[in-house]
Amino acid sequence: MAQQVSSSSPFLKPFFLKPPVRAVSPLQQRRHTLPASEFRNLTPQDAISVFEIEREAFISVSGECPLTLQEVLSFLSQCPELSLGWFEEGQLVAFIIGSGWDKESLLQEAMTQHVPNPPTVHIHVLSVHRHCRQQGKGSILLWRYLQYLSCIPGLRRALLICEDFLVPFYLKAGFKEKGPSVISVSNMHFQEMEYTLGGQAYTRRNSGC
Repeated sequence: MAQQVSSSSPFLKPFFLKPPVRAVSPLQQRRHTLPASEFRNLTPQDAISVFEIEREAFISVSGECPLTLQEVLSFLSQCPELSLGWFEEGQLVAFIIGSGWDKESLLQEAMTQHVPNPPTVHIHVLSVHRHCRQQGKGSILLWRYLQYLSCIPGLRRALLICEDFLVPFYLKAGFKEKGPSVISVSNMHFQEMEYTLGGQAYTRRNSGC
């Protein structure tokens, strides 16, 4: 609180106090300095945020995470260019992590392996923060990711595995079914899906993902 000053003081000249400056909270300041919405490749520094979103999304449904924290760190260190994060005011709200692969179909080792300079991207996980679901963010992010991959020289297709209930979502995204995957995790079985890069990207739809 500003103190009043007596004009009769022999040491101080009278002055007028300026109107108080309105304090700006750090949150308000962040809103003006950070972009409202940003898409960028992820880095190892994003790994904890990635894993927290992934763990909440998958543990509650299947009890298993597609990637451990160590695997997230590994892929974001080896091939950050095959990832994409959606940030709103600096906070991660959705992400995709991929790695390189060079076989016709995904094998068990594809779950933890990255092949440099690959013809194929293995999409490991697409996840949306719990507060941002049912807004179409999953389909928008996937659309942008596939557009982005189409611009990387040498990449010809993207592969992923998913449970049966997610097949319609990826079909809408332009993927095609390749059939049952040879990969199994904790007795869960998956369908393998394929997307050919370089063609026309699918139309954005609000899938509710």
